[in-house]
Amino acid sequence: MADAAGRIATLAEEVLGAPLPIRVRAWDHSETGPPGTPTLVIRRRRALRRVLWRPGELGLARAWVAGDIDVEGDLYDALDRLSGLLWERGPATAPPSRLRTGIQTLRDPALRTAAREMIALAGPGLPPPPPREEARTTFGPLHSLRRDRKAISHHYDVGNDFYELVLGPSMVYSCAYWERADSTLEEAQRAKLDLVCRKLALKPGQRLLDVGCGWGSMVLHAAREYGVRAVGVTLSEEQAAYARKRIADAGLTDQVEIRVQDYREVPDGPYDAISSIGMAEHVGAVRYAEYAAILHRLLRPGGRLLNHQIARRPQPDEEAYHVDEFIDRYVFPDGELAPVGRTVAQIEEAGFEVRDVEAIREHYALTLRRWVANLERSWARGVRLTSPGRARVWRLYMAASALSFERNRIGVNQVLAVRTPEGGASGVPLRAREWRG
Repeated sequence: MADAAGRIATLAEEVLGAPLPIRVRAWDHSETGPPGTPTLVIRRRRALRRVLWRPGELGLARAWVAGDIDVEGDLYDALDRLSGLLWERGPATAPPSRLRTGIQTLRDPALRTAAREMIALAGPGLPPPPPREEARTTFGPLHSLRRDRKAISHHYDVGNDFYELVLGPSMVYSCAYWERADSTLEEAQRAKLDLVCRKLALKPGQRLLDVGCGWGSMVLHAAREYGVRAVGVTLSEEQAAYARKRIADAGLTDQVEIRVQDYREVPDGPYDAISSIGMAEHVGAVRYAEYAAILHRLLRPGGRLLNHQIARRPQPDEEAYHVDEFIDRYVFPDGELAPVGRTVAQIEEAGFEVRDVEAIREHYALTLRRWVANLERSWARGVRLTSPGRARVWRLYMAASALSFERNRIGVNQVLAVRTPEGGASGVPLRAREWRG
């Protein structure tokens, strides 16, 4: 099977309607494509079977996670070049991929011929089973307590040592706040935690609830620097164990409590302030009104909510929105993004007064690039701590997400809201952006 790369490139051009913008190297060592660009390496013929059986992002994702395909050269450059070809607006918005559409609509005789050629190149037999890193099973109704616990476990219970490698000493798994582009990741994460505390106007003795507390960084910072009494809730047993140890090591066990608990099960309001940092993406559209209403109920009158959440661009047909299959199967099962306008509306509908919305999209791109650099710098150890497939999932999703933030396909926003009392005194200073209130 001489020159498999040339044949694949020709077939891809016929299916996609445009030439591949990167080089291709196949399992027979043949190579073709524009010089000076990253190279898509197709290591095994079975990669083609995966794509033929599941055209679109899922077939490609399975081939990537299994190591059947790889990229040599700049991964960001490769993803950027391929994004406009494979997806209409980039993978974060999850429209039907051009690859899936091209294969599934084979009306043109030339395309049918191309499909037969691709089948011959792929070789006989069924595709191999999905990589073991794929989340294959769902339990119960969407965003039920049981199903949410399974989804959270899939993403977060992959080893605290692995997350230490990726996130660094701060152990903060959300967008940092970069006062300077040359700040360290740890400086930027500390700046983010402090910004949240100042927006919430935390004071000694107040009660703080941190929803989706991760490894405890927010509650630790708030207790140590602002003197609050804090409760952090997470659905991850591994996160909770890690956070409790950090709290004990800091001598703050009398001040901070970590619970393995769903936000829907928190019984002991009211709190003076609530932070929700990078958690609401897991809530889902069917539960978001309930989420906002529960947080409103858990706050005292005059209390503040800081909701830090990734947002997607609105679509002409909102009913057509779906999370792309790679993210759903390998990264955040059942995760959903909403436009920031819809998020603000639902927070207001729950009874909050929204006082500030700060868009920090570029900050997340910088954060993700630092996380990718951490993983790439210690790649062999990352593979040992999890699996080759899991490390490949994290590298791809973080690099692709960085590009999505840079290209304005997705954003991230901090929404500050107040449970304003009936008398109308919000307690927010006149010059709120100084965050001294």
